[in-house]
Amino acid sequence: MMRDRNDVPMVQSENEIFVDSSNIVGNESLGGDGELLPEVGMTFASETELFDFYKRYAYAVGFPVRRRNSKKDDDGVVRYVTFTCGSEGRRSNNSTTVLKPQPTSQIDCKTRISASVDVLGKWRINTVNLKHNHKTSPSKSRLYRCNRELSAIVKRKLEVNDVAGIPLHKSFNSTVVEAGGYENMTYVERDCRNYIKRVRILRLGKGDAAALQSYFSKMQSQCSGFYFSMNLDDEGRLKNVFWADNRSRQAYKEFGDVVTFDTTYLMNKYNMSFTPFVGVNHHGQSTLLSCDKAMQNAIAIVFPNAKHRWCLWHIIKKLPEKFRYHNDKSSIFSCMHDLVYDSQREDEFENG
Repeated sequence: MMRDRNDVPMVQSENEIFVDSSNIVGNESLGGDGELLPEVGMTFASETELFDFYKRYAYAVGFPVRRRNSKKDDDGVVRYVTFTCGSEGRRSNNSTTVLKPQPTSQIDCKTRISASVDVLGKWRINTVNLKHNHKTSPSKSRLYRCNRELSAIVKRKLEVNDVAGIPLHKSFNSTVVEAGGYENMTYVERDCRNYIKRVRILRLGKGDAAALQSYFSKMQSQCSGFYFSMNLDDEGRLKNVFWADNRSRQAYKEFGDVVTFDTTYLMNKYNMSFTPFVGVNHHGQSTLLSCDKAMQNAIAIVFPNAKHRWCLWHIIKKLPEKFRYHNDKSSIFSCMHDLVYDSQREDEFENG
């Protein structure tokens, strides 16, 4: 008996061998597209070679695959693996919304292969189950996550266009045209967005960090009250930065009784967050105290006794979502707004 990453027992069966929709050619079994079918006894030079073989078979049949579990020996070397259909397992739905349940692709499909490595380092398939409890679709194989990938040419084009300021959706549409239509695409727009997101983070290289440090040093030389602190990674790329000019530091001495920081941050071209520290002056106006990219550790050190609160805007925004099917949602919204915005005393709010 094995246990997967969710600690769900999985039982191996020596009789777990099913083959359907295949043609027998000599001593080899072929799938519909001529792809060799997985069979007990097949051997492979490595786990990677085994997985690539199973992926090619799955692509031809039309279902996604994933590595379900593995078992290591005392030396930490993987000796047993199971590759399954992407619809394997059954995800529990904890949603309380009966009228709009969350969709799931996990429908307890039993299709899988398991293999183990022998003393010579060869991987041998031990069990095979090729029977799905759902329809497969070869035409959709290219869009399954396990098969999607961006070519080097596409990556380069996305980067060049992003530097030039071309919106990503336009770059994606141009690649669709070049591919001859969506049916020829091996990736989706989300893959492009995720790639550019990673590139933007790495784009803040040594030169940019040095330029920013040079600028801050210049500001500090002009005004001794200017303060900044920078944190770089092992490759010299900027991780986070904090700065406060003299005016902001003096303002904190006078108006530091109440300090807020906006965590609903904006994203710049480097995909880094921007967090302003804001106080309230004697005119009831917001005044900038400082700016920081990362603040979690600083809060714990500088404000150990601070009281934290949830953002009121986010709380109010959640009401329609939480009460969408409630018969009295209109009166609930009205009551909540009156309590939040019109209560003058703590006991009035709590009682309401």
